[in-house]
Amino acid sequence: MKEKVSLAVINRLPRYYRYLGDLLDAGITKISSQELSEKMGTTASQVRQDLNCFGGFGQQGYGYNVELLYKEIASILGLDRKYTAILIGVGKLGNAILNRITFEKRGFKLIALFDNNPEIIGQEVRGLKVLDVNTIDDFCRIHKPDVAFLTLPREAVPGMAIRLEKLGIKGFWNFSSGYVKLENKEIPVENVHLGDSLMTLCYRVNELEKKLQNQNKI
Repeated sequence: MKEKVSLAVINRLPRYYRYLGDLLDAGITKISSQELSEKMGTTASQVRQDLNCFGGFGQQGYGYNVELLYKEIASILGLDRKYTAILIGVGKLGNAILNRITFEKRGFKLIALFDNNPEIIGQEVRGLKVLDVNTIDDFCRIHKPDVAFLTLPREAVPGMAIRLEKLGIKGFWNFSSGYVKLENKEIPVENVHLGDSLMTLCYRVNELEKKLQNQNKI
């Protein structure tokens, strides 16, 4: 395995994992780099380069053993570790994520939910009772969760992030537009900006429209 793997390669690993899972469900036992590249929307060379960052796993003239590669990528991603997670903010966005994402299949075990709304505190969601956010310090000291999922209002994020960092949180999944600024720059933060993604789509549609208009002028 290379000492440093690019973020672009790391970002493609979940897609490899997802596609390989689909292949397993379909009863497919082996696949070539060309076939896998077609599913990924990339090239066979790119597939080989990506997987060579971690050892390759392929056999010349055979391709890849789907089940073996699926398990290897799961191990590389750390999905077999089952890191513990807490979610802060059980409003509409928090509930949407809780009802949509199967955390256990993606390397995390959700162990607690927190909110500051008296009408939400005490409710049960996905088998967990929503706790008062004011108890989060004691909870973290006792249970030592690994990561935090933030579905908070923007203004609440900076203070909560620093608070959780001091409580030993090792990673953040941030759905707020608020900025997560930490003292330890090595702590990973995944920012999920749905609005940014939508604006990127708008740009791409706009570019396609301009291209089509120019073609029609010819």
